[in-house]
Amino acid sequence: MTAVREALPENRYGRSADRLADRKLKIIGSVLGVVLLAVVGWIGYGYITGQGISAEVIKRQVVSDQRVDIHLEVRKDKDAKGYCTLRAQHEDGSDVARKDFRFDERTDRIDRIVSLRTTARATSVELLGCTTDGGASH
Repeated sequence: MTAVREALPENRYGRSADRLADRKLKIIGSVLGVVLLAVVGWIGYGYITGQGISAEVIKRQVVSDQRVDIHLEVRKDKDAKGYCTLRAQHEDGSDVARKDFRFDERTDRIDRIVSLRTTARATSVELLGCTTDGGASH
């Protein structure tokens, strides 16, 4: 005795609907992937082009109770103009000086010794940030 297997009815289990749903999901996934890549690229481009000025404090020297000298190195685009803000603090954490230093030179790197006049002896100096005239900050 041989068993004869009958084929399942063609549209009984919705196979054609599954193929259509799979195709729609693939299209939606592809579109969302492209949109995600575009957003990441846009954010990355904005971050890279927004870096107008960067700076760091190389060293500091407390000259007296009323003055501290800071060696500041600034890196920027050749035509960028802007300023950097420095803050000096006392050992208890209170601010004893805060000043903006402007940089307008047409060079891409500036090394400068700047002086802060303090109201008390400074124990630490901090670079708060730099900003270009166009508004990009670091």
